[in-house]
Amino acid sequence: MGNETLEFENKFASYLGVKHCVMVNSGSSANLLMVATLMYSKRFSLKEGDEVIVPAVSWSTTYFPFSQFGLKLVFVDVESDTYNIDCGLIIKSITDRTRVICAVNLLGNPCDFDLLREICDKNNILLIEDNCESLGAMYGGKHTGTFGLLGSFSFFFSHHISTMEGGMIATDDEELFHILLALRAHGWTRNLPHENQVTNTKDENAFNEAFNFVLPGYNLRPLELSAAIGIEQLEKLPKLIEGRRKNASYCRTSMQNFGSVSLQREVGTSSWFAFGVLLDESTNRGEVLKRLEKAGIECRPIAAGNFAKQPVISYLEHRVSCPLNNADRINTQGLFFGNSHLNLTDEIDLLISILCS
Repeated sequence: MGNETLEFENKFASYLGVKHCVMVNSGSSANLLMVATLMYSKRFSLKEGDEVIVPAVSWSTTYFPFSQFGLKLVFVDVESDTYNIDCGLIIKSITDRTRVICAVNLLGNPCDFDLLREICDKNNILLIEDNCESLGAMYGGKHTGTFGLLGSFSFFFSHHISTMEGGMIATDDEELFHILLALRAHGWTRNLPHENQVTNTKDENAFNEAFNFVLPGYNLRPLELSAAIGIEQLEKLPKLIEGRRKNASYCRTSMQNFGSVSLQREVGTSSWFAFGVLLDESTNRGEVLKRLEKAGIECRPIAAGNFAKQPVISYLEHRVSCPLNNADRINTQGLFFGNSHLNLTDEIDLLISILCS
């Protein structure tokens, strides 16, 4: 972790229009580091038992870091068409223990940040973003992943840009930036600037400063090779997203006349990580999966479906604040299909012929 990493961080921050970015070894690590940073912040410090409102549909490592720090997950249903958290249900889920809302921009699709910001400001709640699937998505002319105090990004090999493994955290907050730098590398002070908001014990003597530990940190450092790849990938990103949006436009137009299947509704400007679809209730998903497999078309569930139904939930302190009807439907009738910057017109035609047959 050296000059390539620093260059990638600076260029990524410039692309997003934020003050600070910190690269880590994966998007999952980025989520972990976001939560840890809030736990050790002097201004925002969370404590065990505080509640975090989360959407019922997301990836596993959206949820795990909160539980690993003793925070209580509050599951809220998602909207049936955007698959993102239902802001109306958030309001009904807030208690005097609610400290954080974690917004997840699912499959490239932005949340309604006008409403989210209004809710957070009115109730003195912190907003953070899991933006691992949504690099390049925009809402109101602003990049997703930059609306909250902290936002996470993933560069896994199937994502918008790839460093094979890698992740990033974006923030405009100076204190949180300094905590991120310490926690990423063992909790030591070596990577902190002399004037920082973590400790006043930074020594001018390099020998004394080599192993000076002030926070219970991790080793989540990225490789220089990953950062070097990221620098080159970032140059290509606008074209990569343009191709994905063209495919999505063709898919939406081609699918609009078929009532048995619906495509995820776009909010703001999606970066179209994938094509999320819902089959109507009369369609047997198992039979559709058989037809897709026969045609050589691979697909996945939408994230982890209704996460409150996952077996691991017994290990997580949580409550379900409302019926999760839409998450249940996504769990039983949802599918997603990979997107790409390459022209997928023929592949989309084949997909729709099978989905809508």
